Amino acid sequence: MRRPPFRFPPVLPRRSAPAALALAALALTTVPATASPPAAGGHCARSAALRVPGAAHQQTACLDELTTAGTVASGHTDPADWAGLTPKDLAVPRGVPGIQIDGYFPDSSTTNTNHGWQHDSQFVLRLPDRWNGGLVVAGTPGNREQYANDRAIADWVLARGYAYAATDKGNTGTAFHRDGDAPGEAVAEWNDRVTQLTRAARATIAQRYHRPPARTLVTGMSNGGYLVRWQLENHPELYDGGVDWEGTLWRADGPTLLDFLPPALRAYPVYAAGGAGAEEARRELHAAGFPAGSEFLWPYHHKVYWDLTQRVYREELDPDYDGATEAGTPYCATGTPGCDADYDYTTRPEEVRRTVQRIALTGRIGKPLMTLHGTLDALLPIGRDSDVYARMVREAGRGGLHRYYRIEGGTHADSLVDAFPDRLRPLTPCHRTAFTALEDWLAKGHRPPASGTVALPADRDPVTLAATCSLSAGKAARERS
Repeated sequence: MRRPPFRFPPVLPRRSAPAALALAALALTTVPATASPPAAGGHCARSAALRVPGAAHQQTACLDELTTAGTVASGHTDPADWAGLTPKDLAVPRGVPGIQIDGYFPDSSTTNTNHGWQHDSQFVLRLPDRWNGGLVVAGTPGNREQYANDRAIADWVLARGYAYAATDKGNTGTAFHRDGDAPGEAVAEWNDRVTQLTRAARATIAQRYHRPPARTLVTGMSNGGYLVRWQLENHPELYDGGVDWEGTLWRADGPTLLDFLPPALRAYPVYAAGGAGAEEARRELHAAGFPAGSEFLWPYHHKVYWDLTQRVYREELDPDYDGATEAGTPYCATGTPGCDADYDYTTRPEEVRRTVQRIALTGRIGKPLMTLHGTLDALLPIGRDSDVYARMVREAGRGGLHRYYRIEGGTHADSLVDAFPDRLRPLTPCHRTAFTALEDWLAKGHRPPASGTVALPADRDPVTLAATCSLSAGKAARERS
């Protein structure tokens, strides 16, 4: 699926080292295709016979280590794909031998260059020798590729015995919006590709282990969290439950990032300049949804995320806003024709609302869902995202299937904890606690802790926070309305 190409601004502004790192994580890098042939006997016997249904191409490897403790060296992951998503000292488990299948489904777009394939809809499927009977499916955050969750999610679930499958969602990189024949099609494809991979992974698992998975769970962060929500709303028959890690909210009536990022782009330069207008600009940022106390994160997010995110998603959903220009003008001053800082979703034509409706969430989940979101998220402010989604779930009459944990001191990217260990806590341990709570809910009927705000411990010991997260500790279990 290809939308006719637009003219792209020839040069992006020079960025600082942190910004360059973030964009490098979005960029397209090539993973060397160094797959080992399946062994004639032993733990990978008969692996060459495995076939992923619907795949146009696949490559099977017999690996002594499926986690990043081994796949970095063997070329079966891409460290650039998961850069910036986890704390630098996150422990890496090891001792998980098994089979890895890399491949792609039929697609006409070519943004993903991994393995030199120049082909989108790439996937990775990992099948451990010591299987616990379960499958974990993940879509990627941002516009990253299929290895983006390898450190944050795959390593841990593989060490617990799960089979693991992930997709690049069908398009990658900061020009993902070029995919599709109409606005919104690139994002809509994300959902279809997760559904496709889930079905294919379940069938492949049945070939490998001679029985289908007893439990299928879906999880992901940011855009991956959005995919969890959408799957449990639209294909609950495929899953037993899911864990949504700060999922992106899309709904035709808002709020969405197209509502809160333009005010941030207008107000932040005034705030950063200081002077008479700085305090009013701060209030405007708070009114847009960026929480009080997150000010120390604003410079980084303005430099790395706000402008780029607004422009590329607005181009995907409302390309006519700036005419023939593709994805706007980086860091344009308010008042510049077609400037994304002046974008006002409420005044756009009805067709834009219909486009957003195509990818919108409803809250009508059909299987248990655990949601966690940091209170200091400065990309997807919690009050404009997961607070709203939790209310949608309740209003849809599905509150009994949902648990929502507001993690005090958490922000959007766990790597920022390394820069601000005295102000932030990582969400990775909270994701793992939520995941195990979901397991107990499904397997033993143990109800998870009530929804609520998980308080940041007074001592804020970084070592403890990096390893544990008690969802039952904290403030009153009241969800915000």
